[in-house]
Amino acid sequence: MTFSSLNLSPALLAALPEALSSPTLIQEKAIPATLKGCDVIALAQTGSGKTLAFSLPMLDRINPSQKDIQALVLVPTRELAAQVIKAIDEIATPVGIKTAMLCGGVAPENQLKELADKPQLIVATPGRLIDFIDKEEVSLHALKLWALDEADRLLEMGFWPDVQLLLKMLPAKRQTLLFSATMPQALESAATSMLFKPVRIEAHQKNSVVEEIEERLYLVNKGSKAQALISLIKQHGWDQVLVFVGERGNADALAKKLTKASISVAALHGDKDQTAREQTLAAFKAKKVTVLVSTDLLSRGIHIDALPVVINADLPPNAPVYVHRVGRTARAGENGLALSLVCHGETDALNAIRKLTGRTLDLLPLEGFPVTDKPAAESNTSERKRPPRDKKANRRSNSKRSIKQFKPKTRS
Repeated sequence: MTFSSLNLSPALLAALPEALSSPTLIQEKAIPATLKGCDVIALAQTGSGKTLAFSLPMLDRINPSQKDIQALVLVPTRELAAQVIKAIDEIATPVGIKTAMLCGGVAPENQLKELADKPQLIVATPGRLIDFIDKEEVSLHALKLWALDEADRLLEMGFWPDVQLLLKMLPAKRQTLLFSATMPQALESAATSMLFKPVRIEAHQKNSVVEEIEERLYLVNKGSKAQALISLIKQHGWDQVLVFVGERGNADALAKKLTKASISVAALHGDKDQTAREQTLAAFKAKKVTVLVSTDLLSRGIHIDALPVVINADLPPNAPVYVHRVGRTARAGENGLALSLVCHGETDALNAIRKLTGRTLDLLPLEGFPVTDKPAAESNTSERKRPPRDKKANRRSNSKRSIKQFKPKTRS
């Protein structure tokens, strides 16, 4: 199939980059349904081309001569907003459609200048968009359609009240597109109340990992994870490695250990300001930095060309996040490797991931790193409990107030 068979306008087809020779599966299914005016629920893996799956029909329906906001893409993070706007601008600019990005972490003054240029499509995070609407800097009265990109992340990060508030601000007659890589039950329930007879599109098995990703999980001691990571990086000589950790402090601490091991590394998390984050990510994409240690700030929506390997230094407690993390590799049909360093304390998280993805995900030994930690259940049973009489004795001791009370009683 070719893009010309999807009923897109000639002008839009002419603006497509030469590299886009044929539509991906999600584009093939979602574009015709959207052009017909249907509400759409689309399940699409990261790296499957979903941005163009919703943005191409959006651009097709925009009237460039009408200087109002006609289309909206709602995203959970500013990093994803930047990624989406970049992909859209490559096609929107040649056809005379103006865009704007509205998100937190960026000076409002700069975004107000973009709005003054009368964009017809905006990409926004919920908080900044609502703020601009409240201040009457943005009007959505002419909106024709909107897309929720990474809808599960919007729900997961607590943005759903904002989504519901935005619903009240949109025209009653509108088209809604909901795109997500995973479909937890909570999102399924929330989606039914905001879409009208939606066309359901599944470009892959629900909550699955792309076939091109090879997954390997190693069982290691919790205290050995940093050394195991260093060993793997040096052994394989990868020129680009994305490492995920659970907390911001862990990102900086792990980066310091890698630096001491003479590995080129940078840390990326929410405590960094926007400029620092953009510079760090740019350096990693340009391969000026070998290892990027990140929190889940980057688990979705960021495209890094031909990223060979992703490593989970910590398993995410939220199973869908695992799917998004490993989806940073093997994008656009490329092969990729996803490694996870797992300790006994992460058994519950691992079982949740197995249940979500339907994969066995066997734990392998890592040469040079024998496991001496005990499983939690075994560790608990091996601890000797204090006899009840000792506890009573302890309480009696705590109740005494003078040294005389500790002397043995004399028999009469």
